[in-house]
This record gives sequence, C-alpha cells and structure tokens, in this order.
Amino acid sequence: MWDSKYHVVWSTKYRYKVLRGEVAERARDLLRQICAAREVQIVRGTVSPDHVHMLVVVPPQLAPAKLVQCLKGRSSRMLQRDFRHLRKRYWGQHLWARGYFCATVGAVDEKTVMHYIESQTWDQDDEGFKITAPTEP
Repeated sequence: MWDSKYHVVWSTKYRYKVLRGEVAERARDLLRQICAAREVQIVRGTVSPDHVHMLVVVPPQLAPAKLVQCLKGRSSRMLQRDFRHLRKRYWGQHLWARGYFCATVGAVDEKTVMHYIESQTWDQDDEGFKITAPTEP
C-alpha cells in the first residue's frame, strides 16, 4: 500500500485560454484515461481555460516527472488530433507550456490543497470542468 500524493499544475502555451467547452471536456476525459491506465488515482482536479490542477495519488514505481510527461504529451497529441483549431493555434505541436509545478502533499495538508483547487475561479464567461474519478455504474 502507498500514499504518495502530488499536487500538479501545468498551463497552456502562452497561457492561451483554449480549454473551454468541448476541448475542456475532452481534456478532462483524456486525463482520466491516462491516469487510470497508470493506476493513478485522481483525488481532485480542475481544467481551467488556461491551466490544469490535479491532486493525485501515484504508485511508487511511477515518478512524478514521468506522470506529467505522459499527461501532457498524450493529451496534447489527442487534443490537437481532435480539434483542428488547436493545430492552427499551436502550429509547433506544443499545446502545453514547458515545465510544470509539482509538490508533495505533506508540507501543506491535503484538505488545504483540495480547498485551494476547489476555490479556483475564472472569468464569469469562461467555463471550467471539475476533474473527478469516474463513477462506477
């Protein structure tokens, strides 16, 4: 048994607000699929118009850097494949900005991180999608 929790944040290149509507919904679904395939449990998360926050429980054999590489790489490829307007905006095939933020949950307790993620707000006309683990039928 393990309990390695990480708060991970990354943004779109140039902080363009492209994660809206169907794009944000597809991004959320892709992130869920990628995590499920690697036995990563999503505790909380949000897809905001220009960045993503996730609180995840990661198996010990999966390095946080490798997880973020998988999340950003696969989601970028799939989103650009599915949405033509993203290919035009990001002609260099890089949807996500370089780098990311990652912190273990321990210095700040989990409840504080979850509250912070839940309190993320954006402009009233911008849409955002909460990321939660899919419910079992």
